[in-house]
Amino acid sequence: MVVLNKIYTKTGDAGETALGNGARVAKHAMRVNAYGTVDEVNATVGLARLHSEGDVDAALARIQNDLFDLGADLCRPDMEMDAEAEYPPLRMSDAQVIRLESEIDAMTAVLEPLRSFILPGGSALAAHLHLCRTVSRRAERLAVELATMESVNPAAVKYLNRLSDWFFCAGRMANSDGKDDVLWVPGANR
Repeated sequence: MVVLNKIYTKTGDAGETALGNGARVAKHAMRVNAYGTVDEVNATVGLARLHSEGDVDAALARIQNDLFDLGADLCRPDMEMDAEAEYPPLRMSDAQVIRLESEIDAMTAVLEPLRSFILPGGSALAAHLHLCRTVSRRAERLAVELATMESVNPAAVKYLNRLSDWFFCAGRMANSDGKDDVLWVPGANR
């Protein structure tokens, strides 16, 4: 259980922050950028939820919880030291990736195949889901870059990759199952 009885600690005033293993790093470190952007994705999901209800809202709530799991995973380097940790670190699992794949498959079965790229927009929910998609793609790029420098849980990268696809499909579903998608018209304004 997390207890936050003091919000500011002043320990970051010199431009450093603590990772999940207690190590101090610069606030602009790649690992911090990666999990910070995951937090940003979570905030965009919170905005999308203002326009969602029912099963979509429940799915977005699950995703928000997963994103906290993902942040906890990314803030903890040295996966090879997990067995020696005082408390087992929280790591993303393949089951979380498989759940997203299953949900994407269910949405895709309802949607008409695309014959054009779509523009972000349509309904308010769709617009917010496309924002979630683009921020999750940025988080993925940062996690992939981090993985070229340090160890990163492969399930974390897979999750981010599937998540942006999930947001894409969910955005189409929010546009009357794709019927109200805004289609790109190449060269329309020449």
